[in-house]
Amino acid sequence: MNASGAHPLLARYLSALASHPLRTKALTTALLCFLQEILGSNLAGVPALKVPKGYPLFYKLLANAHINARAMKMAIYGFLISAPLSHFLVGALQKAFAGKTGTRAKVAQIITSNLLISPIQVSVYLASMAIISGAKSMNDIVKTIHSGFWSVIRVSWTINPLVIAIAQNYIPLHLWVPFFNTVQFVLGTYLNYRVKKLRMRNDKEELDKGK
Repeated sequence: MNASGAHPLLARYLSALASHPLRTKALTTALLCFLQEILGSNLAGVPALKVPKGYPLFYKLLANAHINARAMKMAIYGFLISAPLSHFLVGALQKAFAGKTGTRAKVAQIITSNLLISPIQVSVYLASMAIISGAKSMNDIVKTIHSGFWSVIRVSWTINPLVIAIAQNYIPLHLWVPFFNTVQFVLGTYLNYRVKKLRMRNDKEELDKGK
């Protein structure tokens, strides 16, 4: 399959990706991060923020849909941090293994991704989530990274080898970005949902203990 034989919308996206790779990836990641936050909140049943009386109905609709400041911050994170970081790290990985199709090269690519790229991405992700959640100091950010690093990296080490192996064997190189975006969106939405459900359960347990 090549770009010319793709669906017209996909072909236009691939064309934009080829012409303006970083900008296209940034806009895509911003949108996906924005949707992940909204979907995660809705699927988990997070209570909507209360809108003060007298505000227009529009504000209440936004609140009920969980289109809020956190969702906007997630979009900014996707645009300014996640996409550029992934663009340069994954781009460097692809360049390092360009033209190498042997089994050893494929295994080495997976190992390099797990040991070098994933730890960087996970650390930056956790630091960003700490800031978005209201971390006030560098110490708060470091604590968030320390407390969440291994649980997140284990998921990454479990999923990434499988995803990369599928891409290496079945996905044309020009479709790697849409493929990885799709996988990350599904996984990110699921993790967002699980985190919110766990937080709601913990809050309920704390409330019950206080009664």
